[in-house]
Amino acid sequence: QNQAKIITLHDEQYPSILKEIHDPPPLLFVRGDEALLQEPQLAIVGSRHASPVGNELAQMFAKALANIGITVTSGLALGIDAAAHLGALQTGSTIAVLGTGIDQVYPKRQISLMAEVIEKGCVVSEFPLGTQPAPHNFPRRNRIISGLSLGTLVVEAAEKSGSLVTARMAMEQGREVFAIPGSVHNPVSRGCHRLIKQGAKLVESVADIIEELDAQLRPFTTLPQKEDTSHEEGGQNLDLLEQQVLDVVDYYVTPMDKIILNAGLSTDKVSVALIQLELLGLVEVDVGGYRRRP
Repeated sequence: QNQAKIITLHDEQYPSILKEIHDPPPLLFVRGDEALLQEPQLAIVGSRHASPVGNELAQMFAKALANIGITVTSGLALGIDAAAHLGALQTGSTIAVLGTGIDQVYPKRQISLMAEVIEKGCVVSEFPLGTQPAPHNFPRRNRIISGLSLGTLVVEAAEKSGSLVTARMAMEQGREVFAIPGSVHNPVSRGCHRLIKQGAKLVESVADIIEELDAQLRPFTTLPQKEDTSHEEGGQNLDLLEQQVLDVVDYYVTPMDKIILNAGLSTDKVSVALIQLELLGLVEVDVGGYRRRP
């Protein structure tokens, strides 16, 4: 009735990479395209209470990875997980690993996202149909997310979070761990900074991930060359005033009075420059000021 499939540990369809962990689930319940379980995957995880910048980064990275043939795997949670699934669905495929039965939707507001993931990717769980969410289910779910993936990218995470549990499991499974740094003032960046101190690879672009996983990915994907960062404004030709204003706008919200003060320009000139930068897609209005777009 749920159009579900059961894959056992001994079936050919069982993902070979998951067999490598020390406690692979004996059964996988799947809805959607189970063939994706054999494709190269990268996990993207992070805070349920992500910042706008964090959600935008997760979606951007997932979209770029899916575009070159990498399946993005996450946990269907709110925040970073949802942004990763949405980004991947724009250009490729995604897998959602659940902490419930695959006939359940948790959280409930993810019902439309789960339907889209089933249509264009797949959902998977080791828990039987009908299993309701419970706190002890999610660490078990996390080991499958990391176990299916060549590496795990943490976008934003608090110092104590399920995302760090997933990253620790990835390390124990011998997989790569990547982390995006953030502001020292942002509490959901502290988990990423902690991972970087512990040896996770600091990531600024998709090219950093590809560079680390090149040998494992090349047989399956069409890999781009390492990004040229010499044109940070995306090839846009900015005049001196626009560049001067852009240089003082942070990736987090920067108040208008601070932009005027740091740019050393009149209010009129700053306003005109911001309008032009907004039209070029380089900055955007946010509550309390402007922020630079990644």
